[in-house]
Amino acid sequence: MNLRQLRIGTRLSVGFGIILLSLMTMIIVGSMLSASNRQQMVAGIDASHQKTTLAVSMKVSILEGALAVRNIGLQTDLGEIDKQKQLVKKQHDSFVAARDKLVKLGLTADEKKVLDSVSDIDSQTDAPTKEAFKMLLSFNGEEAVKLIATQIDPLQQKALQEINKLIAQQDAASVTVSQNAESAASKLVFSLGAAGLLILIAGIAFSVYLTRSITTPLKGALEIAKQVAAGELFHHDAAEGEDEISELLDALKDMNDNLYRIVSEVRQGTDAIATASGEISTGNADLSSRTEHQAGALEETASSMEQITATVRHNADNARQANGLVTSASGFAIKGGEEVGKVVDTMNSIKESSRKIVDIISVIDGIAFQTNILALNAAVEAARAGEQGRGFAVVASEVRNLAQRSASAAKEIKTLIGDSVEKVEAGDKLVEAAGKTMHEIVNSVRHVADIMSEITAAGQEQSAGIEEVNRAITQMDEMTQQNAALVEQAAAAAESLEEQAANLAQTVSAFKLANDLQHQRPAYHAGPAGTGAHSSASILSGAAGKIVKAIGMKKE
Repeated sequence: MNLRQLRIGTRLSVGFGIILLSLMTMIIVGSMLSASNRQQMVAGIDASHQKTTLAVSMKVSILEGALAVRNIGLQTDLGEIDKQKQLVKKQHDSFVAARDKLVKLGLTADEKKVLDSVSDIDSQTDAPTKEAFKMLLSFNGEEAVKLIATQIDPLQQKALQEINKLIAQQDAASVTVSQNAESAASKLVFSLGAAGLLILIAGIAFSVYLTRSITTPLKGALEIAKQVAAGELFHHDAAEGEDEISELLDALKDMNDNLYRIVSEVRQGTDAIATASGEISTGNADLSSRTEHQAGALEETASSMEQITATVRHNADNARQANGLVTSASGFAIKGGEEVGKVVDTMNSIKESSRKIVDIISVIDGIAFQTNILALNAAVEAARAGEQGRGFAVVASEVRNLAQRSASAAKEIKTLIGDSVEKVEAGDKLVEAAGKTMHEIVNSVRHVADIMSEITAAGQEQSAGIEEVNRAITQMDEMTQQNAALVEQAAAAAESLEEQAANLAQTVSAFKLANDLQHQRPAYHAGPAGTGAHSSASILSGAAGKIVKAIGMKKE
């Protein structure tokens, strides 16, 4: 599409509209991709956190159940034994419930393999546990302890190892989610930067093209004006396009044609009465030349000022509209920053949940420590009892070993959870960095809004400057009128023939025609020489008066 077919205001609107629409599209797409990345990261970390919590719950249930089984061997009261048996059943039910929740969350192939292994081990533990219950209820503690040590304990340790694998898998999954989120954020930043660079390059190219579409025809109009100002009334081709500059070129062409016709008429009259009016022409030639030259320049200036005034006002309106669009884009960028802030809050919540898990492990560690103390005291009492307490000493030793293993396992879990907390904190720092990046984007959009405000202010200053030029043209009009009055006073003293000769001489003195110009273009004949001269002077005077009046009305 040829830009010369569009109005200048339409060109500016289309250019700024395309650039602003591209910026808005880039901001909206960036916000949507950022929100999607955040949702995926939160969902992945939350799923890993839930699975880790359930795995820890299964591990605690196994440890608590094992502790309750050993406590039965320390009891002599059937009611207390039944209470411990119910506790074992409760811990097993808690283990099964946590396992079922894990299955409902959805597992990978590796996670399902580990959980199936834990379930198989639990099934294998069922029969030895029931047998140990029978022995303990028959007060056959020594055989029960042997059964626990040889069959139940190894199975439970194997189950704990499998659960630890499941916890390690969740830690690895959390790390993978964080790495994927970081990679996606880097790609998003790179994509937005590339898009911004492309928009910048396209905007610069379009600005250069738009500027040339305006300045090139303006230079042509300026060249025509210079030729007319120099008095060279040669033929000019018609302007191409439908914009304001094309209208200006057409108006200049019409003016040139009219001046050519007028000068031709004046030359005919001047040739006829040159001898009679020579002396009067000599006296007033300089003053008349200046007056008519100012009238022609004033006509050209007034026409140009009308077009420039309309263009500047339209540019100011476009700048205000662009300023509003940039303000809207700034709002979208601020909203994106708020979304990143929500991601930071979510990471903080995950970090707090991990710390609570550490507290739970600390409680388990304390229970194991207290059990170890109780077992140590039981061993001391058994030693005091001598032969009668030997069996009890064996049980106390096993309880102490179990408490020590529980404490060791709790420490390992605490270490794993601490590592998870550190990784969550690292993810929190990455999200905070993303928030700072969004803040920088918001500042950049605000800077663009400030620039648009400055452009609007510059347009207003240009409008004020044009008003001052209009006032200057009014002053030029007054000077022209004063000069015309002087010419009229000088001509009043002469006869009608001398007056016509002076006006004709003043009219043609500022213009130059080629020797063969009259052969190339037809001359305009309007009757006798005196009538043509009077008509030419009247046309110039009337044109100057209309221009002055039009400028004065616009100024008011």
